Formats: sequence, C-alpha cells, structure tokens
Amino acid sequence: MSTLRTLLLAALGALLACASAQAEYPDKQITMVVCFPAGGGTDIAARLVNIPLGEALGKPVVIENRGGAGGNIAIAAVKRLPADGYTLLVCSSAYVVNPSLYAQAAYDPLKDFIPVMVMGASPNVFVVPTQSEIKSMKEFIEKAKASGGKMNWTSPGAGTTPQLAGELLKLRTGIQMQHIPFPGAGPATNAVLAGQVDLYTANIGSVQGLIDGGKVRPIAVTAKKRWAPLPDVPTLEELGIKDADSDTFQAVYVAAGTPQPIVDRLVKELTIILARPDTREKFDKIGLPVVAEGPDMFRKRVEREVPMFKEIIDKAGLKIQ
Repeated sequence: MSTLRTLLLAALGALLACASAQAEYPDKQITMVVCFPAGGGTDIAARLVNIPLGEALGKPVVIENRGGAGGNIAIAAVKRLPADGYTLLVCSSAYVVNPSLYAQAAYDPLKDFIPVMVMGASPNVFVVPTQSEIKSMKEFIEKAKASGGKMNWTSPGAGTTPQLAGELLKLRTGIQMQHIPFPGAGPATNAVLAGQVDLYTANIGSVQGLIDGGKVRPIAVTAKKRWAPLPDVPTLEELGIKDADSDTFQAVYVAAGTPQPIVDRLVKELTIILARPDTREKFDKIGLPVVAEGPDMFRKRVEREVPMFKEIIDKAGLKIQ
C-alpha cells in the first residue's frame, strides 16, 4: 500500500509541476529556429512576427537561422530538442516537400511536429519573356505539345515549390518540356530576361516587380482564385487544368508532445498579431499575404500537400540523396 501511495504521490507531483510550468509559460527566452539563411522569404516572415510575439508573451523571441539541406538541418535540430514550447520551428513549404524529395529527411511531417500557424502564403506564377510570341497558357501548351518535348523552362532551383508547380503542370496536361536548372532565382531570372528559356515558374512575390515593369509576361497563376495584383491573369483551373493549384507558405511549428495549453497560447497570440493592419501591410509588401491558418486548417493542408508533392516528385523522378 505504501508503494502504491508513493507512486500516486509521485505522479501527482509530476502533474502539478507540469501544470505549473504551463501556467508560467513562458518564463525564459524563446527561440525561433528558421530553416533557411538570413535574408530569404522564410527569415523575413519570421522577423515580422518575432518581436511582437515576444512583446505579447512577455519574453524575448529570438531568431536562429539554421540553413542547409533544404531546411532539413533545422527541422532535425528542433525535433531533437525538448517539446516545451521554447523552440519554435519556422519553415516554408519545404516542410511538406522534403520527406519525398530528400532520401535523408529524418522526420515524419504528420507525426513529429504540431502545426501551429501558417502565417502567409502566395501562389506561383508562370511567366514568359516579353519578347516571346506566346501570349497565353493555352498557346504555350499547344506549342509545347507540337514541339515534341523541345521547349524548356526553368525555376528558382531543384525541389523548390515553383519547380514542383511546373512538374505538376506537365503531369496534369501531358506536355513534355526540359527543365533547365539554375543555382537560384537570380541566374534563372537573368535567363528569362535574356530570352534563353521559354517559361519561368516562380513565386509571385519574387517576380511581381518584373511583371509590373513589363519585363516578363504572366500567363497563369497556381492560386485557387485570381491574384488581386494580377486581375487579368487566369488561374490554371479557369483554363481547365484541374488539381494543379499550389502555393509557397511560411509557417510555425512546435515539436510533437508540446503541452496543448502552450500550443493554444501561441496560436492565440499569433492570430492577434497577424490580424493587425500593420502586420498585414508588411506581409503584403514582401508578396506574402497573411492567411493565418490555425492548427486545424494547417493540419489539413499538410495532410493534403504531403501526398500531392510525393506524387509529383515520384513521377518526375526527382530525388536528392
């Protein structure tokens, strides 16, 4: 009986300690581990919320950039740390892509993390050089089919969501075109401006300035509905190309096992921050409109996109060792 009593008291003590820790959360600095180096879209999105989040929580929220392996280094690092809410993972759509793309991605996107909040998302856009004779996606598809696979296209890099959007276009329309790889958005953009490629798939935020300046011609977007800054550019679905919408999102996660009250607190504060007009204006300026998808919608997104990207990657034969 004394042994049972001791065990019960120990269990009660542990529960009380856990409840106390949650009630006091946070009582120290919180770290946002960003999947990519400073200056990129994921980093900028994190820096738009870390200071106001720290103010709301009463403790500093600092940024730690852990780039490398397409985001896998940061993801693996956060997975190994205690699930106590003091380390937040900030990652792009790479989170749902990497398990299928990288042979060494050592995490399960459906089990190892709790989706907290999709901060913002923007679709991809298909553009052609202004000197191109192609004026629409319909014309491009017709020409690609007639060329017998001789037409080419490019994207910001291997395994990026813009490349996968292009692969999805091929999959849904049956066209063949050669992907010309470039080491990043800069060289790829230069090739488009020089008229060296037939089609460029990019995140809208990265080419909006080129579109506004008349340097490239947009022919379709991958959004579910038309993009407000490009009201005359049709969606793929409008063109009869079904199940081809995709976007690039930036989101916050915590490790699986993080106490629910802590998750709820983070969701609450991020929702308030993302609803502020000044925050929305800042996100709009970087081409990443606020969507503020909470845990339920975010989880459904992950459950939908993981198999979608796996299908694309497997059929395109894309794999990084």
